[in-house]
Amino acid sequence: MIVLGATSAIAEATTRLYAAEGADLLLVGRQAAKLSSIATDLTIRGAHSAETAIHDLAQTQGIEAAFGDFVRRLGGVDHVLIAYGILGEQADAERDLSIVEEIARVNFNSAAAWSLAAASELERQGRGSLVVIGSVAGDRGRRANFVYGAAKAGLAVLVEGIAHRFADHGPRAVIVKPGPTITPMTEGFDRNGPLWATASQVAAVVRRAADRGGPVVYAPWFWRYIMLTIRAMPARIFNRMNI
Repeated sequence: MIVLGATSAIAEATTRLYAAEGADLLLVGRQAAKLSSIATDLTIRGAHSAETAIHDLAQTQGIEAAFGDFVRRLGGVDHVLIAYGILGEQADAERDLSIVEEIARVNFNSAAAWSLAAASELERQGRGSLVVIGSVAGDRGRRANFVYGAAKAGLAVLVEGIAHRFADHGPRAVIVKPGPTITPMTEGFDRNGPLWATASQVAAVVRRAADRGGPVVYAPWFWRYIMLTIRAMPARIFNRMNI
């Protein structure tokens, strides 16, 4: 398994599930010390192997070559997880287009390029799964985070397109859309209430999605019905909601 953005809370929780299965893991990210610590922990938890690769995933140059190197280090790949991103400040983005560009570069441009590189490798193999972490924020634009949501919406459409490309070819592609999740990214938010999930709860959904189900999966499951309602809501009602 190749994990792009392995230091994210959801990725770390997911790799613990794979470690318990005795998987071979390649953890990719920028923080060498944290990656090394996670790799050691995963080995203790049962991983057959846990290697690390230091790479700035937000940079789009040389992605195909880099991904090929990752695959060669493992001798092939069964599952790929893309789990990095930034939230950004909506109010700042509305005043500064450079912040918009950064949110788009990290959450869509680079993630799309890695997704396509992974898709090409899985297609060559004729097997395997690509799982990408999206967000329910991409289902409908709302005042609180529409720049972030726009990037995640684009990524979701791309992954759905890859899933369509894979139809009847063997591999699978899945966009997993978590609702609000208790991670370092959401520190400072009011994280009380029944709609908040833990990273471990989302990880369980991610792990299942790699093996079965459709190309769009919500985490937890009830967000599918919440977002169905929100998407169907008339604009005159939706626009009055303070969300």
